Amino acid sequence: MAESQQAAALLVVGEDGSVNGTNGEALAAALNDRIDPHDTNENCAHENGQDDGPTIDIIINNVVASYSTRCHLDLRRIATDGKHVEYKREFGMCNMKIRRPYTTATIWSSGKITCTGATSEEASKIAARRFARQLQRLGFRVKFANFRVVNVLGTCILPFKIKITNFSRKHTEHASYEPELHPGVTYRIKEPKATLKIFSTGSITVTAPCVANVQSAIEHIFPLVLEFRADDQDIDKSLLENEARFINKQRGIVKPKRPVMNFDDCEGLDSDNGADSEESFDSDESQD
Repeated sequence: MAESQQAAALLVVGEDGSVNGTNGEALAAALNDRIDPHDTNENCAHENGQDDGPTIDIIINNVVASYSTRCHLDLRRIATDGKHVEYKREFGMCNMKIRRPYTTATIWSSGKITCTGATSEEASKIAARRFARQLQRLGFRVKFANFRVVNVLGTCILPFKIKITNFSRKHTEHASYEPELHPGVTYRIKEPKATLKIFSTGSITVTAPCVANVQSAIEHIFPLVLEFRADDQDIDKSLLENEARFINKQRGIVKPKRPVMNFDDCEGLDSDNGADSEESFDSDESQD
């Protein structure tokens, strides 16, 4: 009987439950090398049409975006007249929060704004426009210019443990491992640009300029770490516990526990002459 083929699926999942699934060719190729063509269970499943390959979920924890309002912003006025604003005079900026999507805007007097906390690029842009609309309601001549996603944090958990010491020794060109400073292996990819933190528990944290790069980075690293898969007894329990504490601390994204803003749809916000100038704010859903 011909060797069974098992397709691997790669799912990009936002913390809000949104899913973007694509076929992971690199994952499938690596997994097929590990499949026994004479395995009875595999062959029966293939004959019965039950060819559900393994799925790796990539959780998008945070999307950071920046844009400009093209006007000077009075931070003191925003703090006194705005809603749910924290003025940090010593840092020369203020923070504004909204509920839907759960995001925080860091606002500078120059008009530059950084939006953090979204779980997708689309949600990040919606939040950014809502922050701009709120500032416009305070009387500022706000425009929505130069929006771009600058950083994305994603995580995934592989279905096996990893011998990270052996992995780092083989891939010295791209990987660095200093257990005294960090419990995981730091692996850097130049193309597509991404930085991965690989832990012996099978957990991988990816930092990249966009969601697509996060997905490509996981496809790239999977066949490499698969070679160093380990059983539970091969990994020191104290190392696993230290890594688990570190990962949980890194994933902690603070979200408001109460509704922190309530205003109408973003309408009438001026945009620069560019890609954003043709977009309408009528498509934004109400936050209520």
